[in-house]
Amino acid sequence: MSRSLNKATLIGNLGADPEVRSTTNGSRVATISLATSRQWKGQNGEKQEKTEWHRVVLWNNKASNLADIVERFCKKGDKVYVEGSIEYRSWQDREGQTRYTTEINARELILLSGRGEGSETFSAKVPAGASAGAGPVKGDKSFDEAPDALDAEDDDLPF
Repeated sequence: MSRSLNKATLIGNLGADPEVRSTTNGSRVATISLATSRQWKGQNGEKQEKTEWHRVVLWNNKASNLADIVERFCKKGDKVYVEGSIEYRSWQDREGQTRYTTEINARELILLSGRGEGSETFSAKVPAGASAGAGPVKGDKSFDEAPDALDAEDDDLPF
């Protein structure tokens, strides 16, 4: 049997407030723009930084209401953890040109911006014995407790 894995894990900051809309069949979907950055020292010893922007799509479905959650609890600048799969799509625009996009289809969202104790975890996964409408689960630990691990520089990189 052939096995494969399509999994993306991101920790970053929202570049804008979430955009939420309804589809023609009544489903709600949210889109967020998530920035991740890395830092290193260049050959001249100066600190360098590169920011990547990721388009993340969060759906309401039988297992979760991620679109509603991100609309209610997230705003520009908030730090979040997102886990999902990478998807590539193409479509024809109004001028007939083929357009392409790469998106992360989120299955899990953890709010890391420190609203109270710990972090809030929201997931599209349904644990065994739980109902599909299960609400937020309180996270055990916040990523803020280990900032050095998240912000560590790797000075041994060759570029």
